Amino acid sequence: MSEQDEQSPFRKIRSFILRQGRLTQGQQFALDNFWGKYCLDPSEALDIYNIFGRDAPLCVEIGFGNGECLAKLAAENPDKDYIGIEVHRPGVGHLLLQLEQQDLQNVRIYCHDAIEILTNNLPDNSLSAVHLFFPDPWHKRKHHKRRIVQSSFVDLLAKKLHANGYFHAATDWENYAESMLAVLSANDRFSNTSPTNTYCERPTHRPLTKFE
Repeated sequence: MSEQDEQSPFRKIRSFILRQGRLTQGQQFALDNFWGKYCLDPSEALDIYNIFGRDAPLCVEIGFGNGECLAKLAAENPDKDYIGIEVHRPGVGHLLLQLEQQDLQNVRIYCHDAIEILTNNLPDNSLSAVHLFFPDPWHKRKHHKRRIVQSSFVDLLAKKLHANGYFHAATDWENYAESMLAVLSANDRFSNTSPTNTYCERPTHRPLTKFE
C-alpha cells in the first residue's frame, strides 16, 4: 500500500459498480446543457447558503436513480432544499431534464460517490433529512460488505444530521431490511419512529418509485 493509499480519506469497498449505461439523446442534451446549472463539483467546498441563496432545511437523497422521486419531493416542498447524489450519468441526465422542465431551483446534484460527498463536502449538523430509497441489496452473502447501510455509514449520518433530523430508508429485500434495522437499532444516536420499533409503512408524503 502506498503512502497516498494509507492517507486517503476515501473508502476502498464501494456499494456500487459503475457501469456506463446508454444515454438517450435527451439525457445527453441535459448533461451537455444543464450540468453547470445544477451539478456541484465534489472537489470544491460546499457553501450551502451561497448555492441556494437562503437558509432552508436541507435534504439529501442518496442514489436517486432516475430522479423522479426527488423531483416530485422538491416540487411539493419548495420551502426545502435538496441535494441528490447519483453515480450513474443516465439517471443524472434524466433528473436534469426534469429540473429544467419544471424550473426547480431547490435541487442540486453530485454525480459522485455518496460516502465521499458526505465525508468531505457536507458540513456536520447541516442536514434535516437523508433519504435512501431502494439501494442495491447485494443479495449474495459474500457481497453483504458492499451494502451501504453499515455501522460506519450510520455513524457518518449521525454527524451530518442536525438535532431532530431523520434518516428514511426503504428496501424491498427482506434480508436487507432486517440488516438495516439491526444496524440502526445498535446506534444510540437514532430512535425508531415505528410504533412497534420495527418497520413502517410507506408514508403518504414519499412518492412511489419505479421499484414499487
